[in-house]
Amino acid sequence: MRSQAMPPGQYTSTNKKAIKYFEESKSFFRNRNDVDAEKKIQAAIKEDPNFVEAYSAYADFLMMKKKPSLAIENYKKAIGIAPQFMTDNNFYLAKAYQSNSDFDNAKISYQNYLKFERINPNMKEEAERQIKNCEFASTLVKNPKPFKPVNVGAGINTANDEYFPAITGDGKQFMFTRALPREDLPGAFNEDFYISTKLKDSWPQATPLTNINSSGNEGAPTLSADGNIMLFASCADDYGDYGSADRKGNGSCDIFYSQRLNGKWSKPQNAGSYINTANWETQPSFSSDGKTLYFIRGVKGRGASKNIDIYMSTIADNGRFGSPVKLNSNVNSTGNEESVFIHPDNMTLYFASDGHPGLGGTDLFMSKRQPNGDWGPAVNLGYPINTANDENSLLVDPAGNLAYFASDREGGFGGLDIYQFELPQDIRPEKTTYAKGKIYNAKTKIPLEANFELFDLETGTNITRSFSGTNGEFFVTLTANKNYLVNVNKEGYLFYSDNFSLKGKETDFNKPYLLDIPLEPIDTGNVVELKNVFFDVNKWELKPESKAELDKLASFLAKNPTLKIELGGHTDNSGDKKFNVTLSTNRAKAVADYLITNGKIDADRLTYHGYADKKPKVANDTPENKAKNRRTEFKVTGK
Repeated sequence: MRSQAMPPGQYTSTNKKAIKYFEESKSFFRNRNDVDAEKKIQAAIKEDPNFVEAYSAYADFLMMKKKPSLAIENYKKAIGIAPQFMTDNNFYLAKAYQSNSDFDNAKISYQNYLKFERINPNMKEEAERQIKNCEFASTLVKNPKPFKPVNVGAGINTANDEYFPAITGDGKQFMFTRALPREDLPGAFNEDFYISTKLKDSWPQATPLTNINSSGNEGAPTLSADGNIMLFASCADDYGDYGSADRKGNGSCDIFYSQRLNGKWSKPQNAGSYINTANWETQPSFSSDGKTLYFIRGVKGRGASKNIDIYMSTIADNGRFGSPVKLNSNVNSTGNEESVFIHPDNMTLYFASDGHPGLGGTDLFMSKRQPNGDWGPAVNLGYPINTANDENSLLVDPAGNLAYFASDREGGFGGLDIYQFELPQDIRPEKTTYAKGKIYNAKTKIPLEANFELFDLETGTNITRSFSGTNGEFFVTLTANKNYLVNVNKEGYLFYSDNFSLKGKETDFNKPYLLDIPLEPIDTGNVVELKNVFFDVNKWELKPESKAELDKLASFLAKNPTLKIELGGHTDNSGDKKFNVTLSTNRAKAVADYLITNGKIDADRLTYHGYADKKPKVANDTPENKAKNRRTEFKVTGK
């Protein structure tokens, strides 16, 4: 409750009994005895129905208890009794109206407050800002979004607080933070991680991450798409202890990472001095392409609760985080931003902010990546997803249909619970699916650890870099409506490439694209088809889409400097035989010329030959088979 305008003993009431009850109420409140505090303040009002300070204090108490309707009644009574006394009541009445989603009356109350001459400059500025929010919110309330939150269940939620959800790219593993009461320090809590693996359509009982959890606080986890890399925030206590003897930080809160190897999480490591400074860094979100980390930073000297913005850091070729860049003003406002989440589509950013037009508190927003790479305007997710209270920590599942958030609303298991709701169509991310499979030795079938890359076939842009584990398995997320090039490489093995198309296809997130990739050991006579080298019909000029493939082939040859290859062109059996020889020869030569000119490969390592239709892969008996026979290959001729 606010401290009252009059010194003790000098109130608007002269009723000694009412004043005694009021003083006792304040004492109970200071000692956190809310039940008796409320009884005494009610007794004070009953004793003197014109006691302005008692009405004001009771209204403050009711707002703290999240009872805005009752608070409004008491603020109005205080203002009605003495309009010129405790003028701040008009400001707090406006806040109560906002909490009750009555934005028109909230605007009027803010305007009434601004009519007084001698008011707090900071509150004046806030009232002017909130008038704009009320005008904006009024339009949102008149056009509500469909919103039916459902508790995710007892597998995740308990009587403790659960919050900051994270999910893997296939939507099958769910991680979150749980606050557990400390036995050694009553009233204090320890934040730990828990994880649950989906069973059919439900989340079974979550289990703690024992080798990550410490005696300190861990929070706000984010997972790589394949679930094998985790980044999280860990904060030091007043003595600089991060809860683990080997966990060293640079500031009050730092970001750490761990890698899952053979089913176990490695010892957490500090994300480095580019990410972590003497400032406050927290709430990381890792992009599904494995390239970019988004996180929150509060500037040193301003406290952890002010001047908070969203930053991003891109991983360089050496595997280290680069210097962070603050996101543009479409995302970062003059207020505070938090709870950043980059969806697996790598195109849609969700975050919380109190600086963009909203409903009064911290609202949830969405920004879309533009064609030039910049982030577009912040879009408020709407009412009643957003309210006049503070909303944050939104997670959208990889399929883009469900959103998760934490709430202490009635009907839960106790404290903050994690809820889910169906996300309205207009604030969903781009459609995604995913590819998974295994990389293995083509001769022995033994699984291989290898580098895996995915490119946008039309632009040549590297979409994602990943790697297979010791079991040979890999996982990458895919944005729908694109053509993809797959490249896999491992020392001692031949270059591998393939392509597939999601262009114009309806994607079903429950039916991922499956890729099993055999790698051939480097050996004389082995042949590799260049599946991403393209020509127009009856022409031998390389199409631009071939560049990514040929650059990878050049890189492969550079890493194997003793290797010699023959480039072979092949046609089907249609058309003029002589022309097919010329066509296939010139196509093979075009690839050799590109490798020499652009790839800087010595010409004496390359030969080329046009085979026309002499070496078909399959019978030339259908249009599909003819297409398979029209190809470009390379053969190892020396190593």
